[in-house]
Amino acid sequence: MWTLSLSRKSASTDAERWVVLDVESSGLDASSDRLLALAAVAVRLDGRRLWIDLADSFEAVLRQPADAGPPDKSNILVHGIGVGAQGSGADPAETMNRFESFVDTSPLLGFHVEFDRRLIDRTSQAVIGRKLRNPWLDIADVAAVLRPGPRARTLDDWLGASDIDCAQRHQASADTLATAELLLHLWPAARAEGVAGFRGLSRLAARRRWLS
Repeated sequence: MWTLSLSRKSASTDAERWVVLDVESSGLDASSDRLLALAAVAVRLDGRRLWIDLADSFEAVLRQPADAGPPDKSNILVHGIGVGAQGSGADPAETMNRFESFVDTSPLLGFHVEFDRRLIDRTSQAVIGRKLRNPWLDIADVAAVLRPGPRARTLDDWLGASDIDCAQRHQASADTLATAELLLHLWPAARAEGVAGFRGLSRLAARRRWLS
């Protein structure tokens, strides 16, 4: 069983649109493992207000190739995408084309997003012959700069430190929403640092390497 939702809600032409995303994969190696599921939700910055646009979201489970071999049972226990779901998912090329249209020119954000970026780029290049050209930003870097006190490294650490509940960890859409909520939680501190848009947030995140 697969789901694919694509919706765009009208908003002020002055509003910035960012896309928060998360993936589920067949393993932990972005250079060789396969993209199983992909979810994303738009976050809009309208003036000083940052908000999650639930009506503007995307979710898909990708059909896995027949020659991929049997899925790893321990991996299935993590994300819950079983053999049947992997075999009956959405066409990968159609999914990546639709995802490309969904994100449009919006910046892409996630937690430890380099893994997501590499997996999405490799899948997109393989099935539609091109990678996304959008800018990427790691919310983990933003959190580390704005909240240096908590000894938090993982998404679970930061959700706990921010008192944010995730409906179902390692489920792409639930993780995406929780990550977007973490971004909203961090936003007042970013505003206090003078951040007024994505460029400012990117500059703030870049300070992570100096703190490290």
